[in-house]
Amino acid sequence: MNVDLSGAKWFKSRRSTASKDCVEIAHLDGGMVGVRDSKHPTGPALVFTSSEWDAFTSRVHDGEFDRP
Repeated sequence: MNVDLSGAKWFKSRRSTASKDCVEIAHLDGGMVGVRDSKHPTGPALVFTSSEWDAFTSRVHDGEFDRP
């Protein structure tokens, strides 16, 4: 899949600190969601469908990925 990220509006969580060690996301055309490393803004990005992103964030919210 080839997605044009040139016009993406990237943002970090409100909970992020001033450091650049964060993940940024962008809501893209067609309901897609881009994810990138804020330390490498011109580097590669992952792109997910809206349903994939919703499934991931729901599991994060439910604590499924918390360390034991």
